[in-house]
Parts: sequence; C-alpha cells; structure tokens
Amino acid sequence: MGHSTGIFAELVQERWGDRGPGLAYEDQVLRHHDVAAGAAARAALLGDLLPRGAEPHVGVLLDNTPEFPQWLGAAALAGAAVAGINPTRRGAELARDIMHTECRVLVTERAHLPLLDGLALPGVRVLVTDTAAYAELLAPYEGAAPEIAAGVSPRTRMLLYFTSGSTGAPKAAVCTQGRLAAAGRSLVRTFGVVPDDVHYVCMPLFHGNAVIADWAPAMAAGAGVALRRRFSASRFLDDVRKFGATYFTYVGRAVSYVLATEERPDDRDNPLRVGFGTEAGAVDAERFQERFGVRLVEGYGSSEGGAAVTRTADTPAGAIGRAAPGDDLAVLDPRTGERCPPAVFDAGGRLVNGAVAIGELVNRGRSPFEGYWRNEEASAERVREDGYYWTGDLFYQDAEGFLYFAGRGDDKIRVDSENLAPAMIENILARWPDSTSVAVYGVPDPVTGDQVMATVALREGRVFDPLAFGAFLLEQSDLGTKMAPRFVRVVDRMPVTATNKVRRGELRREGFWSGGEVWWRPAGVAAYRRLDDDQLDLLAEEFEERGGKPYENFMRRV
Repeated sequence: MGHSTGIFAELVQERWGDRGPGLAYEDQVLRHHDVAAGAAARAALLGDLLPRGAEPHVGVLLDNTPEFPQWLGAAALAGAAVAGINPTRRGAELARDIMHTECRVLVTERAHLPLLDGLALPGVRVLVTDTAAYAELLAPYEGAAPEIAAGVSPRTRMLLYFTSGSTGAPKAAVCTQGRLAAAGRSLVRTFGVVPDDVHYVCMPLFHGNAVIADWAPAMAAGAGVALRRRFSASRFLDDVRKFGATYFTYVGRAVSYVLATEERPDDRDNPLRVGFGTEAGAVDAERFQERFGVRLVEGYGSSEGGAAVTRTADTPAGAIGRAAPGDDLAVLDPRTGERCPPAVFDAGGRLVNGAVAIGELVNRGRSPFEGYWRNEEASAERVREDGYYWTGDLFYQDAEGFLYFAGRGDDKIRVDSENLAPAMIENILARWPDSTSVAVYGVPDPVTGDQVMATVALREGRVFDPLAFGAFLLEQSDLGTKMAPRFVRVVDRMPVTATNKVRRGELRREGFWSGGEVWWRPAGVAAYRRLDDDQLDLLAEEFEERGGKPYENFMRRV
C-alpha cells in the first residue's frame, strides 16, 4: 500500500482483495472484495453516465440496501458526490432536493418509484437497482478494478447531506473526501475499532450520522458492516445477535424505542460493546446499559462538522464533555458575542444562573465546516464575520470547561426573565417511568416570555395520571419551580423525522391548541387538570386582554 494522501477513495481501494466478510444484509453476505468490486463497477458506469461539464453529483434515493454503500464507494473512486435523498419527502419538496443538488443521475429502487410520479426532473437519468435493465446496464463494467479518478484530492466533494430542515428548506451540507476519511480514522482511534468488529447500520444512510459515524470508521478499520433496511426497535436485538454486531450509532429517539420493547431475561446476552450517538439522554443511556450491558457514548458534533465535543472519563453526569482536540469552543451570548459566565449549580445539581450562563456554542478555532451547497446566506450564518463557527445550539459550560447541551437554537425557553434549558428539563422528566420519550419546548405567555410545555409519549397500556405525575415532579430535587411544565400534551408516539429526531417545530406550532389530550396547571394551582374547550376560550381571552403576541396558531385552533 502506497503513501496515504488522505482521500476516502483509498479506503475503498484497500478493501480490494480482502476476502473477509464485509457487508451483511438480511440473508446475504458480501466479502470486502465483492463490495469494492461493486463500487468499482458503479464508478466506471457513473463516469460514462455523467454529462460532460455537469456537476459530478449522484442522488441516492434508497433504503439501507447493499446498493447504498456500493454507490458511496463508487462516488469516492469517481471523484463524485452522493446526495442522500430522504424518501419521506414528497412532491415538490422531493423534486427540489434532487434539482437543488444538481444530480444528473438518480439511483433508486422500485419501492420508491411512486415518489417520482409526476415530478419534473429535467436532465436526470433514473436508475432502478432491482430491475433487469439495471443489471444489464451494469454488466459491462463488472470486473473493473477500483481505480481512483484523476484529480481526486482531500478537497473533492463526496457527500451532500441534508440537514433536518426544521426551519425552512433543508440545507445540503458539503463533506469532502478528506473530512470523511479523517472522521472515520478518528472514530477508529476513539473506539478501538478492529477488523473483527461489525458495525450495525440501522440509521438511514441518507443522513450524515450513519455515513460519517458508522460506515466511515468501519471502512477505515476494515470492519464488517451489517445493514438494516429501516430502523426497527423490535428487531434491534435479534439483528445484533444475528450479525454479531459490536458497534452501532443512533440519533434522537431510537434508543427510547428500543427500551420500550418488551424486556427479555437474556437481554444482556449480546455481542455489542458500544453505541455512539446523540440525544438519547442520560436516563435512557443508564437504562440501556443496565438492561443490555452496553455502554452508550453520548457525543456532540454539529451535522455540518463545525464543532465537536469529546467525552472523557472524568466527564460529570449531565455533561457532554470538553472541546475536541483542535477546537476552541466557547459559550457566547448571541446578542453581544461575549462569553457567558460559567454555570453555577445548587446542591441538587440544578442550574441556578441559566439567565446568563446559557448561550450559543461557538467554535473560535479552525472549523472543518465546508459550507452548504449553493446557499451562501446559510453558510454565512454559520461562519460569520468574526470567522467563528456558530453552531446554532444552546449550551452552558461549567468552571472546569465541561459543556452541557441545553437545546437547539430555537428551543430556548425564557420564563420570568430566566433562560431555561429544555434538554435539562427533558432529562429530568425522562425519569418518569410511565413515559417512553419526552419533548420540552416553550409556548407563549400571555404577558411576556414563555411558559414550559412538555409532550409525553406514554408506554403501551399506560394512562396519564395527573396526580401521580404531579407527585413525581415534586420528588425531583433538581427541577426548579419555573422548570415544571405548565402544559402537558399526551401522545401515543412522539412525532419524529425520518432520522428519529423530534419534530419540535411542529409541536411548538400546535402548542396547547393541538386538539389532542392536553393537561394544564393554572397559575397558583398545584394539580393538573384536563384542558377543555371552555378553558381554551379563557386562555384566548387572556391573550387578547393582556395584549400578548402569540405566534400564528395560538389564536385559532388547529
């Protein structure tokens, strides 16, 4: 093997000739060599399909099938970029994602063809993987060696992956071959990944988490990959045992869904050694380790790559960790740009100076952020005139430099002039044994600021008991009086995105006008009561009388 130039294509090349198990899917197992050969054939095909002068971009509208990683490898070899297309998008939004990323080739499967019906996709060649026509098209290229196209460098684009798009149209973040290769090698070192490991990829490959945090380190170490077409909580443990999985990644509520499955006496009999992800929360991480004997490592890394927080052995409970090597992270007041003072906690561990300690996490060092495709305004919002990378996420930092996640930028809650951290409240409410997941957000107060609202998904067969919930809140010593939810919405299942992230924007817009089961605690009253139509009318009158400025849905029922 020659000298490494830091490009991801080399990792694909290194698997050529490796006869070990490389990719498992359902009852199929491909050797590393077979996967590299498949990538080489698709790279050669892609070279002939892309129009001369067009951006070398290929859209991939697939579930997690063996075709997806082979097209990722193909893009690396060909010096092209894969735009992961979210199959939960529809109509004009789906067409916009494909055309915005300037894809001239779109790889899909028969199951997703109905999504393309009636869409205007001028100049886009559609390949349908599970058809005879696709096999015939690919056949002449089979047997090609994995050659790296001329001009491929660490700065060559390899991924265009969309943000969740909670506000406005999703943005396509750029990831180059150099950054992806570096991320893969870094995670190999962090988790000690070896060729005998098997990475279980159950998060969707159209999202950055599965590619950057799961597939890339497996490629860097020569470890095996096991694919699940779509995430399934009920099949999680069976898959882990079937494939011999030792490592997996997760996003959002995936862990809580696994914990909501029926417990088995042999849950701890599994080969997993670590799970790596975000937003599981301290309570669910503890429950997961207790039940399955598997350590979850909660990390933070903005999906665009602009900042990362690393967990160390001395990280205190509730914290994410410290700045990763090379990052100069600080919590700044977004209004003034000044550094927020260190967090102060009371004896119960409650943040007592949230009004000044909570700010935006900013990387003041060299940021690996590579911009958004064709979106200079959004890129400038991330890297501003000061040259810093502004994550858009809320944090607070203690005197020892440990960072605590407080919520997304638009999650900020301000009650009686005090900033509250929704993530902290969620971690407390997650202790309630009747819930599978909790989301906390602000709804407008009739006078000024916000009131705290929580949406709670109940465990199967449970019914919301307002007295028991109120008693539970009183028992939580770290739950301040301003942190207790004024409104509680009860749902069977939390609304989430395709990547299992809670749709907080949707919850905020619906507020207490959701039309579902909502309980509330009026000012000065200890017990929760059902929010009925008459009380909704009284709330509306209070907004009008006090001159409050509710957002769009608050003066009409949705």
